[in-house]
Amino acid sequence: MTNYDFSPLSRSFIGFDRMASLIDNASKLSTTTGYPPYNISQLNEDDYLIELAVAGFAEADLSLETHENVLSIVGTKVANENSVGEYLHRGIAERGFERRFQLADHVIVKGANLENGMLTIALHRELPEAMKPRSIPIGNSNENLINSKPSRKRKSA
Repeated sequence: MTNYDFSPLSRSFIGFDRMASLIDNASKLSTTTGYPPYNISQLNEDDYLIELAVAGFAEADLSLETHENVLSIVGTKVANENSVGEYLHRGIAERGFERRFQLADHVIVKGANLENGMLTIALHRELPEAMKPRSIPIGNSNENLINSKPSRKRKSA
C-alpha cells in the first residue's frame, strides 16, 4: 500500500471551503426558466442596478432578502378569483418565482423600488479602508525611519 502526503498541497488550498461554497451556490442559482426577465447595469465604478420585469405583482407580493452574498427575490402571486367569465386564452403569467443573484464581496443592497411593473434594485460596492489603495509619499525626512542602535566594538582579548 502506498501512502501519499498531501499536507504540502493543503497549504495551497487556503479559502478552498469558500470556493466549494461558491460552486454549491452556483448550482443552486442556475434556473431553468427565464422568468422574470432582468437587466443588470453598471452606473459607475461602485454602483449597479438590477431591473426585473414583474408586471402584475404588487409590493406586498414581492420579498427581497440577502444571505451570504446571495440576493433572493421571491414573488408570490395569489390566483385572482374575482375575474369575470372564463379565459379563452391566458398569456399573462401570474405564477410565482424565485430569482437569485450572487453578489460580489462588499456589495450591499441600497434599496428597491417598484414602479410601472419594473422592480429596480440599487447595489453599491463599499470597499473597507484596509483594502483601498493608498499613496505613500516619498520625501526627505530628517527623522530616522529605522531606529538603528550604535554598534558596540568588541574588546580584543
